[in-house]
Parts: sequence; C-alpha cells; structure tokens
Amino acid sequence: MSCSSLDLAPLLGGGMNGSAAADYICNQLSDAGHAIDTTYLLFSTYLVFAMQLGFAMLCAGSVRAKNTMNIMLTNVLDAAAGGLFYYLFGFAFAFGKPSNGFIGTRFFALKGVPDPSFDYSNFLFQWSFAIAVAGITSGSIAERTQFAAYLIYSSFLTGFVYPIVSHWFWSADGWAAAGRNAGESLLFDSGVIDFAGSGVVHLVGGVGGLWGALIEGPRIGRFDHAGRSVALRGHSATLVVLGTFLLWFGWYGFNPGSFAVIFKTYGPSGSSHGQWSAVGRTAVTTTLAGCTAALTTLFGKRLQTGHWKVADVCNGLLGGFAAITAGCSVVEPWAAIICGFVSAWVLIGLNHLAAALQFDDPLEAAQLHGGCGAWGIIFTALFATERYVNEVYPGRAVRPYGLLMGGGGRLLAANLVEILVIAGWVSATMGPLFYAMHKLGLLRISADEEMAGMDLTRHGGFAYVYHDEEPKPATALALKYSTTRIEPLLQKPVDVEFS
Repeated sequence: MSCSSLDLAPLLGGGMNGSAAADYICNQLSDAGHAIDTTYLLFSTYLVFAMQLGFAMLCAGSVRAKNTMNIMLTNVLDAAAGGLFYYLFGFAFAFGKPSNGFIGTRFFALKGVPDPSFDYSNFLFQWSFAIAVAGITSGSIAERTQFAAYLIYSSFLTGFVYPIVSHWFWSADGWAAAGRNAGESLLFDSGVIDFAGSGVVHLVGGVGGLWGALIEGPRIGRFDHAGRSVALRGHSATLVVLGTFLLWFGWYGFNPGSFAVIFKTYGPSGSSHGQWSAVGRTAVTTTLAGCTAALTTLFGKRLQTGHWKVADVCNGLLGGFAAITAGCSVVEPWAAIICGFVSAWVLIGLNHLAAALQFDDPLEAAQLHGGCGAWGIIFTALFATERYVNEVYPGRAVRPYGLLMGGGGRLLAANLVEILVIAGWVSATMGPLFYAMHKLGLLRISADEEMAGMDLTRHGGFAYVYHDEEPKPATALALKYSTTRIEPLLQKPVDVEFS
C-alpha cells in the first residue's frame, strides 16, 4: 500500500503544517506496513519450521523400530547442518543481488543484510525451505545409509544444489523466474510459475532421493529371490499420523507464507480486495487438494487391496499438498480438487512402477515429492487463471496463463522446461556425489549392521527402553491368563499393518 504526502496534505489543511503532518502519517504507515509484513513472514517461517517435527515423526513411524533413533537424528542434523551451510553459502547463491541469471554473488554469511530487498526474516524463511528439501531426500535412503553420508549430502544439497535452483526460478535475477526484474525478458514471454515449490523444493528433493536410493540399492529383505516385493512396514502408525498432521499444519506457512507480504492491495483504496484475500484462497486450495488426494487414495487402495490403509492415505494426502504447491496462488478452488485427484493416482501408479523395478524408498519420497511435484508443475500450466496470475505476478502488460483456461501454451512450455532442468541439474550434481560416496565406502552400512539395526550398531542403543524386571505374582498370573487366551489367535493368519 502507498501513501502520498501530496494527496494527503490538502486534507490536513495545507501549508507547512499540513505537509509535515502528511509526511509523518505516511512514514508511520510505511513503518507499520513493514512491521505487519515481517510479522506475517516470521509467523509463516515458524509454521514451515514445525514441518521438521512432522518429517521426524513421519520418518520415525515409517521405519522399523531398530532404526528409529537414526532417522530422527538425521532429521535434527538436516536442520542444524542446513542452517550453517545455508547461512554461509546457500542464501547468497539463491538470492544474492545484483547477480547473473545462473547464481547469486552477494550476501555470503549474510554480509550486507539487511538491505532494501532482504531482511533477516527473508533468510530465515528461505532456510526453512532449504532444510525441507534435505528432509525429503533423507526418507528415500533411510535404514541403510551411513551417518557421515547424511552430513555430506545434506550440506551439499542445502548449501549449493537447492540454492541454485531457487535462484533460477524465484530470484528476481533468475533466468526463468516469472517475477524477473522489469525490462528483462521472460522465458517464452511467461517465466516459470512455481509459486511455493512443487519443482524448486519437492522435485529437487525427490530426484535427489531417487539417485541415492538407486545407487544404494534396496534394503535387505525388501525383495525376495524371485524379485517379488516384500513389505518392510514401519513400526508405528501413530507416529505416521502425527507426522502427517504436523506437516499439514506447516503447509499453511509453506504455501500462503510464500507471498512474503500481506499488507498489499489489489484494488482501489478502501476495497477489501488485497493480498490478504489471496492468502486465504491459497490456504483453501492447499486444503482441498490434500483432502481430495487423501480420499482418492483411501478408496483407490481399498479397491486394490481390500483394506483401509492409514499409511497410504497419509502419503496420498501429502502428495496432494506437494502437487498443489506450485499453483496454489493462481488457481481456483475447484481446480485444486482436480489436482489432488490426479496426484493420488500419480502416486499409486509410481509406487507400482517402483515395486516392479525393485526400487526401494521407505518413505515413498521420490514417488511422492518427485512424481506429484512434477504433476503439480504441469497442473499449474493448465489451470492458472488470468486474473490471479496478473495479481500475483504484476508488472507485465500481457502474461500467459493456463492452457485449459484459454491462456495458450507458453506457460506450459516454460514449466516443462523447469521439470527437465531440475531433473538434469540434480542428477548432474547429486548423482555423482552419491556414486562417489558409494565407491569410497561412505554410503551404505554393512549387511550385519543393517540386520541388527543402526540404533544398536551406530547410536549406542535403542530408541525404546524395555525393562525386563521379574513380574510380581499377580502380574505373572495375568500374563499367563492373557497368553492362554491370545495364543490360539496367533495360530491364525493375521493381516498386520505395521510390524
């Protein structure tokens, strides 16, 4: 919002006193606007950071009990190592300006921050995104990866690989950014619309996890000698559901928070039409896509397996969120339902393909974040509306929008380039890194350690403590009674969701 002293001064009586009063009011309004926007961005940052707890709980519940402590520690270190390396290098590579179209060249170790374009809150918000990328990749290589390998890939991913991608598509200097500086040409006269990162975040993390899991190979016992899939189920449905809800909660900072500012009007002064309304709409589209994907997965898996599977529903929900992230701000709510419906079938189909190819991803991260993220980029190019595109990305006379909304195919062409470029860049960087660690013996643990579990062999004990005390007589009697009642049931085949 803008305040003009020249317009305001006559209303205050004119003269020197009126001009001074007008200047004072406008300065105060500007300061209040900055405070409101900074508070909004920091609140969104805290929500996104809470997703780290969601990742930790989801990962812990999705692995076997003997690897719980290992996977939770890697989530902690994703945030810790990512914080240091993003501070030293990542933020500069991503948003340092002035820079070229490929990489940022300023703000190393936050030198020069704050400046008119970036404050400390911007760094913190972008850091919370960077560590989310590392968390995605860690799920793909869970239960068989050396601890040192986590530290190496996480630092490289958050300090270099991800920042370069975010510079290309989110920085005002980026060669493919839809919000590129005025006067600079846009890719296909459109630029890539990936508002909150279906490609920049989810596809990057998914492709990184894909290469890690491919080079490591499947976990021991994941496929039998005939190549048939054997389920190695996570040990806690409770933690999976808890993690899913925490991620859902955090997504309201991830997507709506990507506006960065809320104190901005789209219409004439005094109207109720502003960025605050777009923030609300973005939260709605996010919700509808996730809910639709969850229900589609629920009934789709019921038809396939005959069971209502909570873990699959949770992953379907998250796949819907990953897909809508690119277009959440520029599509209508009804289109978000289509996005979620298709994303569920994308995930189901990719999981079947992964099993057929003997690809083992304990968290389905490559399929979920990579596959659904790619679909979300295409979806945005099909359903983005003209009005919302021009509101969210102002400053250009004519902007392409969704193909199916009558906006032509230039946005689709730009977004397809994004998918290809991200897949190529991450493959060219993370693939050789994982392969080098594999050749140096730094990537995978030994077979004996994998069978025993990394909590015992690498972390000095188990995540859960069991007390083997001698039971009291009453307790022993109750245990004997329970055993005699339960033993006959154990002779029958039981479909156990989590073992």
